[in-house]
Order: sequence, then C-alpha cells, then structure tokens
Amino acid sequence: MSSQYSTEHELGDNNVQVVGLDIHNPVFIISVLLILVFVIVTLIAPAETKVILEGAKNWSIDNFDWLFMSASNWFVIFCVAILLLPVGRMRLGGDDAKPDFNRMSWFAMLFAAGMGIGLMFWAVAEPIAYYTDWWGTPLNVAPGDADAAKAAMAATLFHWGFHPWAIYGVVGLALAYFTFNKGLPLTIRSAFYPLLGERVWGRTGDLIDVLAVLATIFGLATSLGLGAQQASSGLNFVFGIADNLTTQLCVIVGVTGIAVISVVRGLSNGVRILSNINMLLAVCLLVFVFIAGPTLVILSTMGSTALGYIENILPLSNWVGREDEKFFHGWTVFYWAWWVSWSPFVGMFIARISRGRTLREFMASVLIVPVLVTLVWMSVFGGTGLEQAQNGIGELANGLSSVSLAMFQMLDNLPLTEIASVLAILLVLIFFVTSSDSGSLVIDSITSGGKLDAPVPQRILWAVLEGSIAAALLYGGGNEALKALQAGAIATGLPFTVILILMSISLAKALAKDYQYRK
Repeated sequence: MSSQYSTEHELGDNNVQVVGLDIHNPVFIISVLLILVFVIVTLIAPAETKVILEGAKNWSIDNFDWLFMSASNWFVIFCVAILLLPVGRMRLGGDDAKPDFNRMSWFAMLFAAGMGIGLMFWAVAEPIAYYTDWWGTPLNVAPGDADAAKAAMAATLFHWGFHPWAIYGVVGLALAYFTFNKGLPLTIRSAFYPLLGERVWGRTGDLIDVLAVLATIFGLATSLGLGAQQASSGLNFVFGIADNLTTQLCVIVGVTGIAVISVVRGLSNGVRILSNINMLLAVCLLVFVFIAGPTLVILSTMGSTALGYIENILPLSNWVGREDEKFFHGWTVFYWAWWVSWSPFVGMFIARISRGRTLREFMASVLIVPVLVTLVWMSVFGGTGLEQAQNGIGELANGLSSVSLAMFQMLDNLPLTEIASVLAILLVLIFFVTSSDSGSLVIDSITSGGKLDAPVPQRILWAVLEGSIAAALLYGGGNEALKALQAGAIATGLPFTVILILMSISLAKALAKDYQYRK
C-alpha cells in the first residue's frame, strides 16, 4: 500500500457533539445557516429570487461556455488516460484491499445515484424536444425528418454519455484515492492536499466543503421537487388523481419517509437493497418496451445512435463558432453546469462504495459501462417515442407538450399501459429515494469532518431537510421557487468547474508520485 500523508491537524479536532450529532465546525453551522437564509428569502420573494439566480445562471452559461466545454473535454481525456496508463493497475485501498460490494450491487448503486432519475425523466422527452425544435436543434439540423431523428438521439446520448460520467469519475476517483490510499477524511477538501498541503484543514478547505454541501442539497431538493411533479403527472395520467400541490407534497413526504428508513439502515442494508430493486424494475420496464414497442426500429436506432454519437462527438464538444447557440447554451452548457453541480454528491458517493477496485476497473465501470447502458436505454425509450412522433401515433405526434408526461404518453400507445405506467411511477419514486439517501450519506460525511459513519440522527436530519426544502419551496413559492433553486444549483457549477480542474491536477500529481514510489 502507498504511504499515507501525515497531517498536523485532524478535521475531527473541530467536531462538536450536540444532541446526538457529530458536527464539524464551521462547515455544518455555516451550511445550515446559508440553507435557511436561502429558503426564507426564496419563500418571501420567490419571483425576485428567481430573477436574480436566473441572471447568475445565464451569466455563467453565456460568458463561460468555453470553460464548461473545455473542462468537460479535459475530464474525458484525463479519465481515458487513467484507464490506459500503467497507473490503472493500482488498487483503491492498497494492493490487498477487497471490494466492499459485489460488482452488480456496486454498479446498481453508482448508476442509481448518478443519473437514474434523469434517464426516466428525459429518455423520451429529450429526443422529442430535439426532433421537433422545442428549444433548438443540435448543430442546426432541420427538424422533423429522418436526419433530425438521428441527430436527436446522438445529441441525447452525448449529454448523458462520456462527458458527465467523466466529471463524476474525476471526483469519485480523487476522493476514493485520497481517502483509502492516503488516509485522509472522505471530504472534498482532501483531494487538494498535494496542492494546498496543511492549508486544506483551514478556511480554504472549509469554503470548498461548504460549497459542496450547498451544491448537493440544492441539487437534490431541486430533483425531489421536479420528481414530485413527474410522479404527480403520472398518477393523474394513469389513475386520474388530481395533479396538484397536495399530491406533489404527498409524494415528497412519502419519498422522504422511505429515504429516512433507508439511511437509518445504512449503506449495505438500505441504499444497496433499494438500488438492486430499482435496477431489477428498470430491466423489467426496459424489456417490456423493447418487446411491446417497435423492436426492429429500436435495434436500428441503437446502431444509428452509436454511429451518430461517434460522428458528432467532436462537433458537439466544440464551442468555437457554434451556429446553434440556442441549443448549445440552452442544453449542452446547461447540462455540463448541472453535472458539475452534482459532482460533489455523486462523486463522493461513488468513492464511498469503491474501495477495493483497481483504478482501471473503477474508470471502466464509471466511464464505459454507463454509456453502453444509456445507449440501450435511450434507444429503447427514445426510439419508441420518436417512432410514434414520426408516424403520427398518440400525443407525441403533436410534439412535446409536457416533459413530465412524455414517458407516460409513450407508454399509453403500448399494450398493458396501466401496468407499465405504474412500474414507471415506482421507478421514479425509488430512484428519488436512492438519490436522497445516498445524498444524505454524502452530506453527513462532509459535515462530520469526513467520517464514513456519521451518527444516525445526523443522517435523519439531512434526509428530512432535503424533503423539507423541496416541500417548503413548492408550497410557498410554487414553480418560481423551484426554478430559483435549480438556477442556484446551476450557478454553483461555475466555481466548481474550476475546483474540479484543480482536483484533476492534484490527483495527477499524487498518482505520478505514488507510481514512481512504487516502482
């Protein structure tokens, strides 16, 4: 095993024991205060807050599109280098470390936390949006024909493919390496030890960790609110249950309740079991749509989507002289900022479950396997939706009327509609539970000074707080407040992009030194 870093300070030295909580001062206190201030201000003036945060988001996207694009390209190159170079033989936790979870459970957890819910939300809606020019078309392809359908699928896979998973991969590998190989706490600041040395335990490290907590809690609360809206729309579409605030709040309460039970049970008996159940349900829905839908079209779509992705990955990755600015800023740069804002949460959770894997195995599973799964998933659901739109079948023939309803509108034109729709609703809900409880475990770790097992009351606190923020904003400010929260999460993507670039440099420096030491 490689030598550990010796530190003059331990984060635990700043911890305070309060009513069963093990909190790190000042990260916990500052994070909670900033969250409360944001929620109160947003509830008092939701429209004004949305305008300010939307302005910050748009300013970041419009002025730093080059940074988001070049950084995401760099992360892909960095991850591929780890995959191919001899350093990939190194093992997280040392040469004798054994994986904590079998490969299937490991993959199910990282996928469920990473973007499972997004694939449910956008698998049908996004290709339809590009095909019909709902908000710009990729590379200015004319909407409404066969070329538009191919470009729509390729662009969708681009947004959910190598680039976002490379962002997660950099954060996950850095945190896993510095925690399991160097003996540092599992918290974002630890990844900067080679660059900052002992200063990571001071105010600079506090700032990094507070930003990580805010990005995580805002991103999770946003997704919980959006998910409640999709589940409410699905319940209305299938069962006629009123699609209103009451239903959305009931969904949030139910999801939060299950998430609390899961975080109390812990990683092995909570998140792992739910993730395995979710993957089983996802496979069932996938196989059903593949068989009940246009099977031959779906198979053809897989091939054309893979080819389109390969053909267009460079043009879509370019930021110079783009003529499709509406699509470029409204979709691609927005997505990159969103993935970066989610990276502290997803990356740290992936790190938490990856002890015992080699660097090469880690990167192959985080970078390549999800892209192949996404290719199949998007081809089955997006391909079926596009086939209906192109042939004038059902609601999708009229374009994208509602992002929340797109999946259910597609299922409405297949056999056993109600059963498939109920399965889809269950998937949405359980994906949100797994995101919520894995996010709670991550925030627990950061706000307790990097401890792997924070006290149970602390886990419950963060799980309840995530649901409470989403519920309070929906109740007090409706869509305006939820959009303000989302804009705030996106705005954090700009400073975190710089942090991630420095993190990759720090990791490269440590790996190079460690590899030379081992030789």
